[in-house]
Amino acid sequence: MLNQPIISIKSIPPEATYPLRHRVLWPDKPLAYVRVEDDARGYHYGAFDGSELVAVISLFVKDGVARFRKFATHPDYQRQGIGSRLLEQVIEEARAQGAHTLWCDARQEAADFYRKFGMETTGAPFYKGSVVYHRMQRSLG
Repeated sequence: MLNQPIISIKSIPPEATYPLRHRVLWPDKPLAYVRVEDDARGYHYGAFDGSELVAVISLFVKDGVARFRKFATHPDYQRQGIGSRLLEQVIEEARAQGAHTLWCDARQEAADFYRKFGMETTGAPFYKGSVVYHRMQRSLG
């Protein structure tokens, strides 16, 4: 049996998310493509295996509505519960920031993962480049 990593979740600066966002989400695009205009106003979290950053997520809250973006887990660490822990942290942070709704634009292949957290698809699928996305949301009440 493989040793499970001991993961810690910490707040990180937006710039720390860029390399992992790039590697996992859009490796064929320039690094600037993974930056978000509002990064400076967001809350950014990283999951660490020791000192190695292995997953990232960014949360943006405005007027009671929270959105998470650029959720990425290093391929070697996927399907180990790390992303689930990170998303649970973001759900709690969104509540703490007074949000009543949480939403994201989810890649089609990740939709079932988000459904495990009570998120539901709203509206029609859409594309970012050649990637199919669904808008997903849930109440935080």
